[in-house]
Amino acid sequence: MSLMQQIIARAQANRQRIVLPESLEERTLTAADRSLADGLADIILIGNPDEIKSLGQKLGLTHLNQATIIDPVTSEKTEEYAQLLFELRKAKGMTIEKARQQVMDPLYFGCLIIKSGDADGQISGALSTTGDTLRPALQIIKCAPGITCVSGAMLMITDKPEYGDNGVLVIGDVAVTPMPDANQLAQIAVCTAQTAKSVAGIDPKVAMLSFSTKGSAKHEVVDKVVEATRMAKEMAPDLAIDGELQADAALVASVGEKKCPGSPIAGHANVLVVPCLEVGNISYKLVQRLGGADAIGPILQGIARPVNDLSRGCSVDDIYKMVAITACQAMDAK
Repeated sequence: MSLMQQIIARAQANRQRIVLPESLEERTLTAADRSLADGLADIILIGNPDEIKSLGQKLGLTHLNQATIIDPVTSEKTEEYAQLLFELRKAKGMTIEKARQQVMDPLYFGCLIIKSGDADGQISGALSTTGDTLRPALQIIKCAPGITCVSGAMLMITDKPEYGDNGVLVIGDVAVTPMPDANQLAQIAVCTAQTAKSVAGIDPKVAMLSFSTKGSAKHEVVDKVVEATRMAKEMAPDLAIDGELQADAALVASVGEKKCPGSPIAGHANVLVVPCLEVGNISYKLVQRLGGADAIGPILQGIARPVNDLSRGCSVDDIYKMVAITACQAMDAK
């Protein structure tokens, strides 16, 4: 069974309530129908029921009758959610009138459903920007305890079983925070390890990457990685983590033994934490395009309940996989 099949099986075995707010987007609706047909999750669609059903009929979808469809215009919960939004944001200048307008936005409405305990996760981005996806999540659901920065991890499935966890690696941050400081980098390490555990089902062994291995080079960027490693160990004392390590020292056993003898991580890492977003984004795309790895994500992390972002060029299969991934994150967040 492949890793993605394992993720799907876990989602099917413990169905979570996943909100898809972009309910009139054809790929999203098709993925919702497939998810329902496969018992992947309990799907909540936000929008006008007649319009959603009409589009479903046009697309030949046959399982949307199993979805929960909520229209903010007519829902009996709308005023309750508006009051909740007002209470959460009044210190930032929110009025009840503004809250009643804002709650009509499906992305906000979906996050309010989650905040109220009526759903477990949300996925958007087929139509919306990353900013539009993250803004309501951070304003309403907020970051997980002890976390102040959101990041994105990429699940890399390679045909090289000698690397990572039988060819599986998780890389972060590849999506959100451009230039993290040491504290943020430590948080990214802890969150990426948690994603590896909850989504990929692997025992995380975290390498804090740099162009230096254990003092082989001197630079302020290296100092940041060293400090981040120390802080991550304080945040998560039981986490298997080491740094700073060059990529080959982290992944190749013979190199790790030579450059960093005695390290429990060197040569055995399955979670790679890069020093900045530029490195992460470039790295995973090179591995994907030149190395033929299957890249799944980015998987957003650091939010108290899972809210995931899609590429606007995503496929139906991408959305379907993200439903399964979000479900696994939701199980772990409870």
